[in-house]
Amino acid sequence: MKISFHTDAFNSAVFSFEKALEWAQKNDVRYIEAGLIDGVSWIHGLGYFPHISLAEDPLRVRETMERYGVRFSQLDAAYPLSGNEGLYYGVPYVLKSLPWAKLVDCPNIATTDGLKKPEGMSETEALDLMKRAYGSIIEAAERYRITVNIEVHGYFTTNPDLLEKMLNFANSPYFGLNFDTGNSFIAGQDPVAFCRRFLPRIKHVHVKDVSESLAQALRGKDTGIGISHAAVGDGVNAENIRTVLTLLRDSGYQGFLSIECEGQGGPLIERSLRWLRQTLAELHIPEEK
Repeated sequence: MKISFHTDAFNSAVFSFEKALEWAQKNDVRYIEAGLIDGVSWIHGLGYFPHISLAEDPLRVRETMERYGVRFSQLDAAYPLSGNEGLYYGVPYVLKSLPWAKLVDCPNIATTDGLKKPEGMSETEALDLMKRAYGSIIEAAERYRITVNIEVHGYFTTNPDLLEKMLNFANSPYFGLNFDTGNSFIAGQDPVAFCRRFLPRIKHVHVKDVSESLAQALRGKDTGIGISHAAVGDGVNAENIRTVLTLLRDSGYQGFLSIECEGQGGPLIERSLRWLRQTLAELHIPEEK
């Protein structure tokens, strides 16, 4: 399996994207996941934001990444698609991301739903709306041969029955699941059972632990974690993550494992990386670089 990390880890450290690449090179991590922004902002332009803008030249970004020996595992274009705004803002956002991702040589794009059911809309109405949204997105994804993944993060995607309906929107090799160990847990689900149910559809994985205090306060009351402040392996979700890795191994999964945590400028994500590498070794799962 391939180890990656989300540049969210360096939000609070106000790293630039290139500084995140430096961290990856230093720690021998060959894959990276970053958020995409449509446009520019002062915090991005001044180098205080570890994500990427669609305004940047993708070939230049690719050349920079090649100098560091790092490639993308996924780009995050997860504007919520479950409400009316998803059609107006989310779909164009993803559609603009696909050609950019093709040029930068990124194989996956993450999408998701909102944290809550849209106000004034039934579940059926929201699902019908998302089916229209994903129809346009998947048609383009097939053209560019980039996989569009639904991330487990919101009201619909953390409910396995509703998620199954979403994954049935289309039968395409370029449409899959970004399984998130932390979001499934905080939503009150069993991450192991969740993973087992959707194993054939998993194309990318977010490895996220949960602190005991956060679990006590919000488990079953929320659907997603913006930034986990627990190093992977230090929280109450560690044993679930180990079992999920075993399930992935036994299913033949050879994709990406993207670490998600608040990195604290390095120490917390470095601890996460050590735990993940040690656990992969213990489970006899080779790390592909």
